[in-house]
Amino acid sequence: MSLKGQITEDMKSAMKAGEKDRLKVVRLILAAIKQIEVDTRKELDDAAVLGVITKMVKQRRDSVEQFENGNREDLAAIERAEILVLQTYLPEQLSADEIAAMVDEVIQVTGAAGIRDMGKVMGQIKAKAAGRADMGAVSAVIKERLNAL
Repeated sequence: MSLKGQITEDMKSAMKAGEKDRLKVVRLILAAIKQIEVDTRKELDDAAVLGVITKMVKQRRDSVEQFENGNREDLAAIERAEILVLQTYLPEQLSADEIAAMVDEVIQVTGAAGIRDMGKVMGQIKAKAAGRADMGAVSAVIKERLNAL
């Protein structure tokens, strides 16, 4: 079953179980997917759906940060709960050690010699870690490693 099909099934089960908060998030996911499908006039594959969900997680993390800065812990808690639901559809996230090892490997393979090669390294990491790592954190590790060369 495709990821989109799984999300649709989860919506049905959340409706039957009366899980209003989960249902709300699942409907948001399906609405975001549908919007992109209408805009592009093509059906999204699993990789594109993962991209949509990743983007939604990132938006909510940004919102949590903003709400915490504004002393709105009530709204930050809602966003954190939504992140937990969204993360159930993402593959297992890479650990910091796994990210560092991947960065080191790509630097060796590409022959990156300095910060000017950041794009080359980042491009390969994006392909390998799609949906499994926060690219902001990965970027920080790459910068650290390239500056040390």
